[in-house]
Formats: sequence, C-alpha cells, structure tokens
Amino acid sequence: MKIEPKRTIRYYFLKFQRLRGNPHYLARGVAVGIFIGITPTIPLHTVLAIVFSFVLRGSKLAALLATVLVSNPLTFFFQYYFSWRLGSAFTSPDLSWGKIQVTLEYITNDAGFRDSLTAVGGLGQEAISTLVLGGCLLATPFSLTGYFLSLYFFSTLQKRRALKQGGQQNSTLPDCHD
Repeated sequence: MKIEPKRTIRYYFLKFQRLRGNPHYLARGVAVGIFIGITPTIPLHTVLAIVFSFVLRGSKLAALLATVLVSNPLTFFFQYYFSWRLGSAFTSPDLSWGKIQVTLEYITNDAGFRDSLTAVGGLGQEAISTLVLGGCLLATPFSLTGYFLSLYFFSTLQKRRALKQGGQQNSTLPDCHD
C-alpha cells in the first residue's frame, strides 16, 4: 500500500471544508478531537470525542475527523512516548517505555476492543494515570492552537460562502440603471 501524504492532507482538508455550522461550534469540535486524539486513550477515542463534544457543545463530526487526523499509525507512538515522558516528570511510577511499546503493539495488531482495554488495564493504575496526565499536558496547547486556527478557517470559509451566495443572488436580479 502506497502512502500518499499530499492526497491524505487534501482529503481531510476537503472533509473539513464541507462541514457546515457556526464556526465556534465547529472549532470546539476540532479542539475536542485534537485533545482526545493526542491523549493516550486509543480504544476509547471515538466514544470520548463524541461525549466531550456533546458536553462542550462542539461538532461531533469535526471532533471525530480531528481525532482520526491527529491519532494515526504515524503519530500515536510519538504521542504515547511524549505522554509517558511528561507524565513521568510529574509522577514517579515504575513504568518503562518497553512495557508501553509492548502494549501499543498488541493494540495495533487488530486486537479487539475488549482485548485492547484489558491490555491497557494491564499497565496498572499508576501507569495509566501517568500516561493520561502526560497526554493531557501534551494535548492542551495543541487543542487550544487547533481551536483558534480552525475558528479562523471556518470563519473565513463562512465569509467566502456568504460572498459567493450574495454574488449569485445579485447576478440573477435584473440590472436597474437610472
């Protein structure tokens, strides 16, 4: 299977471009999706993105798209590693990167939902809290940046659509000259 980054970027750009709604609503969904996508909660991303976007009144679809965009096989190993590093700086559990890698490999090799949860649970409560704390610290600046960038993107898009629709409506009216 050939990886085509330009095509993938264009695909997601078009998906985001097709979203409709209030720019703040859409931007909140993107921020939620980025936050959840960066946190080390792989088996629960979809559920968490929908729940948090509902609670924060953001677009569920934008949240799901953003989650998939930021959490993929090319990025999640880095996300887990930096989550572990950040979380370990604030806590001191006995958690090795090797143990996390084994769990990630198990999850990514088509483990079912229940097996994935069992594997993550096998890390232990202290390890999970270390990863989640680190993931939240890592995700916060990215989700805030994502909110403001997507708010700008959706606001600009909405203005362009309004201008285009206004131009089309005016072009159908007869010209009146005095």
